[in-house]
Amino acid sequence: MKVALAQTVDALPREAGLAYEPKFDGHRMVIFREAEGEGPGVVLQARSGRIVTTAFPDLVAAARELPDGTVLDGEVVVWREGRIDFAAVQGRAAATPGRAPGLARRLPASYAAFDVLAADGADLRPRRYADRRERLVELLAELGPPIQHVPMTTDPELAATWYETLPEIGIEGLVVKRLDQPYKAGTRAWRKIRHTDTWDAVVVGFTGAQQRPASLVVVLPDDDTPVVSSPLPPALRVRAGAALAALTPGEADTAMAVGLGEVPYRRVPPELTAEVATGTTRHTVTTVLRLKEPR
Repeated sequence: MKVALAQTVDALPREAGLAYEPKFDGHRMVIFREAEGEGPGVVLQARSGRIVTTAFPDLVAAARELPDGTVLDGEVVVWREGRIDFAAVQGRAAATPGRAPGLARRLPASYAAFDVLAADGADLRPRRYADRRERLVELLAELGPPIQHVPMTTDPELAATWYETLPEIGIEGLVVKRLDQPYKAGTRAWRKIRHTDTWDAVVVGFTGAQQRPASLVVVLPDDDTPVVSSPLPPALRVRAGAALAALTPGEADTAMAVGLGEVPYRRVPPELTAEVATGTTRHTVTTVLRLKEPR
């Protein structure tokens, strides 16, 4: 299932008829609660369409409490020391079935639901956001953690306060939606505003030699698709090589590089993070600014 997306804006929209939600930079996920006897009962799908059910046994158990025929859209996050830890949630998403239960105990996931796409088997995507939000709150009212709906306000002043204060816990922006808007899968009909144009990305691979990588392959918040960074400058290649030396490279794979198409890379465990900037000319270019201390 394709998901709805958001376009970046520079200022907080304030026209009438808007809803504001905190933007959780986690792992985008759709939860499907199937009827018992129809398939596995619960299916977890990432934004790319990849099925990640086995990576989150804790969320699967929680989702079994949802009514049959429910489909939710939201973000998986992991909280550490009162802040969202994107590297931790990416580590959860990449877990093998054998490692997933242990990681679920050590790094329990939370699911921040911001939309309901189906309830009782009925497709709610054509309905207004205001109606879907009301149904979402009803569905989750008695469920409790780890599946909860995100906060929402229609007050732009409260939204502005959220925008200024929530970065303290790792929430860097807001998503803005029209109350009368249907769920438009695959289009950027929502709006988002962030404090910064940089992101914490998880390093999942490299191109070139491990000792002096040409580029890093990273995963950004809200999107599980690996992307190849622009070529690293010489000094950063040295630092990246030193950091990668502590990791055991995995299987070969391919990822999209701007101007080159699919290029081969070697996977590494998701244990490094990098601060990256994204810019757009004809295509979105991801530039690594610096490596961050291992978590």
